[in-house]
Amino acid sequence: MASTVTSSKSSRPGYGQLLRTRGAWTFLLPGFAARQPFAMLTISIVLLVQHTTGSYGAAGAAAAVTGVSMALFAPWTGRLADRFGQRAVLLPGVLVHALAGLTLTALALADAPLWALFAAAVPTGASVPQIGPMVRARWGVKLQGSPLMTTAAAFESVTDELTFVVGPLLATALCTAVDPAAGLVTEAALTLVGGLLFAAQKSTQPTVGGKGHARVEHGSALRVPGVRVLAVAFLGIGSVFGGMQVSLAAFSESIGRPGLNGVLYGTFAAGNMLAGIVCGAIAWRAAPQRRLVVGYGALALAAAGLWAAQSVPLLAALGLLVGMCIAPALITGYTLVESLVPAGARTEAFTWLTGAVALGQAAAVTVAGQLEDRFWGGAGFLVPLGGTALALVTLIALRSRLDARPRSRTVARGVGHRAPVTVD
Repeated sequence: MASTVTSSKSSRPGYGQLLRTRGAWTFLLPGFAARQPFAMLTISIVLLVQHTTGSYGAAGAAAAVTGVSMALFAPWTGRLADRFGQRAVLLPGVLVHALAGLTLTALALADAPLWALFAAAVPTGASVPQIGPMVRARWGVKLQGSPLMTTAAAFESVTDELTFVVGPLLATALCTAVDPAAGLVTEAALTLVGGLLFAAQKSTQPTVGGKGHARVEHGSALRVPGVRVLAVAFLGIGSVFGGMQVSLAAFSESIGRPGLNGVLYGTFAAGNMLAGIVCGAIAWRAAPQRRLVVGYGALALAAAGLWAAQSVPLLAALGLLVGMCIAPALITGYTLVESLVPAGARTEAFTWLTGAVALGQAAAVTVAGQLEDRFWGGAGFLVPLGGTALALVTLIALRSRLDARPRSRTVARGVGHRAPVTVD
């Protein structure tokens, strides 16, 4: 009984307590450096290909191929990391990604046909290192069911969004002030250096093949119903990221201030980061399933007004609001993985969610690019509205799938056959 009771102090875990976890900084700092390039990838491709082709549709399509490739290969990468270790996957992965990114850059500058850009985009996306899921898996090993898990999920969301504040600003500045190819070249170089530094942290990576290393019964984290529901929700979140990237770039171009794109997208990401900080500091009483539905409803409502914004201040304010609504949904979704999926398959589960975001983003940049090319300026903002609305309907209809199965069920098969008796 005593083990199930927590003190009032431990029931309100904070960032200070989290960051004092032994060994955390050994993977946090390299992890931050290694995930930074990912925030630069899509916008760097969009700006480079749009510059060489003059079409947002072509730029969105090239970025979409990268995103689809990442979404398809990320879970496979996660399963390999769970089975063979993160280092074994990262070392070849960052080398392939750097080479593929430089190849895509060279082809774009050489005015290669679109099919050639697509061919180079496939390995570029497939080899994106899954640093975020790997860091989350390391937190899971360190915390092992601690109340700090929610704080860790919030901290990781804040870290992700900090990269999405810095990344687009850096990529936009490089592409507009230095050279259209500078963003993608820098992304490849940072991925190589950061990925190798993170891979060198062997002591904190989850062990493989240990006695306590749990596995999903049916071989894949996606077989867990709750993971599939979360994947749909994260698809909708990806539609917001992709729709915002293309539409903000088109809006900035239309008013003759292309450099403003990074500022507007950075404001959107800053809203996400600030909300993530607040979410991690709150001791939530509501169940995470309920928080996810409520938070997602707020996201869909906020995204509904983007298409009507016609001024920079209004668009910045709406972008900030949308960003603030994304963080609660992301944090709660990642937190639910800890209760839905055994520890030995969590890297894969996290990569399914990351891949779902990438897939939603890929579809969104394609559709938003076509809308911006064919219809009025700002038509691409309809994509976040549609994506979040469809995902919200699915989430409400299937929210019961997010209830975790009791972890004692496996034990009950062995010792739970005796009926309880009353003891005087």
